[in-house]
Amino acid sequence: MGTGRTDEFRKDAVQIALTSGLSRQQVADDLGVGKSTLNKWVTAHRDTGVVSSEDRDLAAENERLRRENRILKEERDILKKGRH
Repeated sequence: MGTGRTDEFRKDAVQIALTSGLSRQQVADDLGVGKSTLNKWVTAHRDTGVVSSEDRDLAAENERLRRENRILKEERDILKKGRH
């Protein structure tokens, strides 16, 4: 049986998940909850004002930049391998 988490804990977890820049898995592990549980909380609280629209926009931009950075690193690594 799961441990009961307060609504405040859930809201804080959602805020961390949406704004920290960490993966959902990392946030879930750090908080000691399952990833699917965290995802359910995010779905339930996403549009409740827990996170401001500005914070959501910043989190989305951070995610886009992380993805772009990962792609650039992969391309760099491919080019490095081609020189050897």
